[in-house]
Amino acid sequence: MNIAYSTELICFLILSAVIVSGSLAVVLLENIVYSAFLLGGVFMAVAGLYLLLNASFVAAAQILVYVGAVNVLILFAIMLVNNKEKLKPIKGLRTRKLISGGVCGGLLILLLRVSITTKWNLPGPASIGEEATERIGEHLFTDYLLPFELASILLLMAMIGAIVLARRDVSIPTADINDLKNQKSLSDRKVPLLSENSIK
Repeated sequence: MNIAYSTELICFLILSAVIVSGSLAVVLLENIVYSAFLLGGVFMAVAGLYLLLNASFVAAAQILVYVGAVNVLILFAIMLVNNKEKLKPIKGLRTRKLISGGVCGGLLILLLRVSITTKWNLPGPASIGEEATERIGEHLFTDYLLPFELASILLLMAMIGAIVLARRDVSIPTADINDLKNQKSLSDRKVPLLSENSIK
């Protein structure tokens, strides 16, 4: 075992521990803001695994798309939709927990079986190194041009939908507007930022 292999193994173990512990914290923490931040950390650790596999372009795309776009969008959605609801008892909660626990346990057993029975020491394809980004760009703009453009249109539609959902239009009844007009000082006029009717 040389120094490079041992360093790679240590980095892999650290990143794997971060991914597993962060994923558990995402689903177990009660504070949704902390869960969103930990999800960003999990995405960064996955990008580190891609770097260990010499896939620098995929690691950069992971950071740009998932950390820079998806995770930030989740955080904005959490902060904009500040809907506080009272906790109500859920019917059949124990049955739901048993079913979901059984499904997760079955998936865990299946993954462990695949991990144990698969021969991982097979030689893989030769790494193309610095030519990976050039090769990916060539495929994106030749063989996969149509799916690439469709994905960009889909992301544009998702962004427009997020803007429409985040926009809050508050309607003010006419009686309240008349009361606000009768106020003498501006400090007494408590008007929402977004309103259909403006006070003249």
